[in-house]
Amino acid sequence: LTDTDGLYTTNPHTDSTAQIIPVVTADDPLFQVDARQSGTDRGSGGMASKIAAARIASWSGVVAVIASAETPDAIARIIANESKVGTWFLPHDRQLSARKLWIAFAAEVEGSVVVDAGACEALISRGTSLLPAGVVSVVGNFVAGATIEICDEASRVVARGMAAMSSLEIEQSQGKRSSDIGSNVSIEVVHRDDLVILQL
Repeated sequence: LTDTDGLYTTNPHTDSTAQIIPVVTADDPLFQVDARQSGTDRGSGGMASKIAAARIASWSGVVAVIASAETPDAIARIIANESKVGTWFLPHDRQLSARKLWIAFAAEVEGSVVVDAGACEALISRGTSLLPAGVVSVVGNFVAGATIEICDEASRVVARGMAAMSSLEIEQSQGKRSSDIGSNVSIEVVHRDDLVILQL
């Protein structure tokens, strides 16, 4: 519950044409909306945190609703499945474990890697681990075990995961096949068990 009726198309405090968004599906681009600017002094960053919480709920397989605390009987009406109250965030058909939810949405991101189209396709369609051969560039300095974002060449975040290699090791092995990497270094940038695909 918040001080607005739900998620709007634009800031309702500054734009009279703003319209409430009644439903957001699990793969809706609105889940990536930049809602950091709040309409009230006491709510700075509030909508962004609520969308983040709704995203976690969705990927846990449950419904989340953002609604106004001033709406009469708001909670009872939401429980009664009254769709006219607030903005409803529908559950995702993929449900993540608590660990993967943490990797995807809660862990602090310490860097990123940019991967080519072939690597993106392998990650999304085949559920593979990310290998150095598909890495185009590395952003930031991080150690093995850090949470990183995996981006395509258009800078879209495709996935998040726990790096099996440091940023320096990735830079030294990027573009190389596994057989060309020394035996003392991991042959995976991110293992598939430590990876969450965010774009489908």
